Amino acid sequence: MTIDAARPTGIATDRLRRIDDHLTSYVDHGRLAGWHVRVSKGGTVIHDSMRGLRDREADLPIAADTLYRIYSMTKPVTSVAAMMLYERAELSLNDPVSKFIPSFADLQVYVGGPAAKPVTRPATEPMRVKHLLTHTSGLTYGFHHTHVTDEIMRLAGQEFGPPAGMDLAAACDSWAAMPLRFDPGTGWNYGVSTDVLGRVVEVVSGSSLAEFFASEITGPLGMGDTAFRAVDADRLAALYALGPNGVVRYDAFGNGALKTPDMLSGGGGLVSSMDDYWRFTEMLRRGGELDGARLLSDRTVRFMASNHLPAGADLEQFGIPLYAETPFSGVGFGLGFSVTIDPQAAALASSVGEYGWGGLASTYFWVDPVEDLTAILMTQLMPSSAYPVRQELKQLVYGALAD
Repeated sequence: MTIDAARPTGIATDRLRRIDDHLTSYVDHGRLAGWHVRVSKGGTVIHDSMRGLRDREADLPIAADTLYRIYSMTKPVTSVAAMMLYERAELSLNDPVSKFIPSFADLQVYVGGPAAKPVTRPATEPMRVKHLLTHTSGLTYGFHHTHVTDEIMRLAGQEFGPPAGMDLAAACDSWAAMPLRFDPGTGWNYGVSTDVLGRVVEVVSGSSLAEFFASEITGPLGMGDTAFRAVDADRLAALYALGPNGVVRYDAFGNGALKTPDMLSGGGGLVSSMDDYWRFTEMLRRGGELDGARLLSDRTVRFMASNHLPAGADLEQFGIPLYAETPFSGVGFGLGFSVTIDPQAAALASSVGEYGWGGLASTYFWVDPVEDLTAILMTQLMPSSAYPVRQELKQLVYGALAD
């Protein structure tokens, strides 16, 4: 992409170059194979740079059209899909999930015992659509390794996803049969909530999640590289993982992006490119519209990007301290995004109301309505907690703002 010469005021260009210097050190020291960063302000791209390799073993460089597994950066897309149906009054945020997926009618909550024989009680509150959007459903992920409910998922063969051959409808039924970590609405826990939300989208729309995305979101926004599999395997970056002896290639996990999965994961299944996801973030920054395609009203986007945790709490107060794609202090949660509510508590010189999310392979984005700014990091290293690159990128970007 060509960077517009007529840049917005309030940007110290020499300071933006610090991004390249800092992140290049990650490549030089073998911590990242490669990366691509884009920062825009007021819709103008003010910094776009890439370094390193999309495939170290084949010596193939990161390119403008490289494809990335965005994993949990799929969640905001699914959340937008659900809110499009909300705007059409085809669902309500207070609707019980069981209205769309009957197996969620008689939920149980874990109270004790081992994973093989848990003791449960009936949930005191129905799981509602709003609980799926805010991760307050009580559902979890098997890969957390912090609670018995996580172990129950692993015993069912569901650490990073359901067993082969299980589609989304069957996966949802299997999750509904497992005990919740807590009653819906009483805590925040990162889990398969957005996958269940994707199934709600399917039931309400009468389309598969892939069909809904293509006809209602990625198609209208011109996001031709975004799908549940790599549209061009030659452009797909290799996936790497941080192991005990350093960064290693992880084809056993990464090759899943080469074919359409059995389960269409609204929580983590999309492959995308920088240009595509930039168009998605621009739609959010512009209040739900891009190039004449309006997906949401600006009021709905503001509503999604506000903190929905009870009494204005942050994740440190209301969440369970475990792996997630965001810090907890000073950060709340909206309808599909983390939301900064106290930059001082977050210890980052960002803005109140800045929102975003990341993915398992260290990808990340945020939108700052105060600064009229978006930023995206694309790379392919899991887990995303391996290095503090996201926080450092924020420090570098905000350090370049100078009114």
